[in-house]
Amino acid sequence: MDIAGNAALVVVDVQRGFEDLGFWGSRNNPGADGNIASLIDVWQASGRPVVFVRHDSRLPGSPLRPGQEGNGFKEYVEARRGKGGAGAELLVTKGVNSAFYGSPDLDAWLKGAGISQLVLAGIQTNMCVETTARMGGNLGYDVVVAFDATYTFDLEGPFGWRRGAEEVARASAVSLHGGGFARVVTTEEVVDAAG
Repeated sequence: MDIAGNAALVVVDVQRGFEDLGFWGSRNNPGADGNIASLIDVWQASGRPVVFVRHDSRLPGSPLRPGQEGNGFKEYVEARRGKGGAGAELLVTKGVNSAFYGSPDLDAWLKGAGISQLVLAGIQTNMCVETTARMGGNLGYDVVVAFDATYTFDLEGPFGWRRGAEEVARASAVSLHGGGFARVVTTEEVVDAAG
């Protein structure tokens, strides 16, 4: 796998509000935060651009609402912001699932910088990470999802169907990879290729 010298790492919604398991329920992949941190470190050390995406929820009661403590980035992400040296950094805020429908315009920023490859990590695998990956693929970007640098929560759907977080995450990975929207890989593969 090749990781371009100017590939953008898009860190999706790694916010404190996702620590509220009373609100979200059970999650998968307890190692995700460590993998996200290692990707940010590699990107910043190599001078590659990092995009930090924050979800400003419009839903009453959501821990991700602006003005709530949960809206802020997790501490390990906040501690790394602005530490990229020569690497470009962008903050995108959004109120929907796709980072491409945020402010400022992510697509315009990427195209203006000549960036054609994205590596995605963050929360939730099957929601904002997947939606951003699908849209990125539709827009013609070479999208890579570091699967073990994402996580999600148990989910209930129609007809009372309920699926555990790991099953939901795997279904998302199969749809993205099998559908040709993105290459779904491990953090280790990305780090090895980016080194």
